[in-house]
Amino acid sequence: MSHDLTRKAWLPVAVTLAALLVAAPVNLLADEFIAGTEPSQRPVGAPVLATFTKNAAWYSTALSGIEAPPYPFSLRFLEDQGAWYTPFNRPGLTGPYDIRNWHDPASRGAGRSVPGR
Repeated sequence: MSHDLTRKAWLPVAVTLAALLVAAPVNLLADEFIAGTEPSQRPVGAPVLATFTKNAAWYSTALSGIEAPPYPFSLRFLEDQGAWYTPFNRPGLTGPYDIRNWHDPASRGAGRSVPGR
């Protein structure tokens, strides 16, 4: 019986904690800029990216972990890549899936070579 009483005593605490955890992300995003909800029109005052320069440092980051040159033809999409989001130039999974060694640069490809697949 005492076990049931303890479980009932924690129920209000658990419900309150769950409600706070659900509401927390909404409060954190309240100050973030939202460009609008009408996709066919750019809102007045929305930030505009005037220039995007792909210099040597940008290409070095985008091509890090890839054996080259010559780079595969499939990477020519980088020539058209703009400032929009792409997962290709950001670190992905860790561990054995980190084939470009972005999370563990000390190994620098030890045993993780992609060619030959």
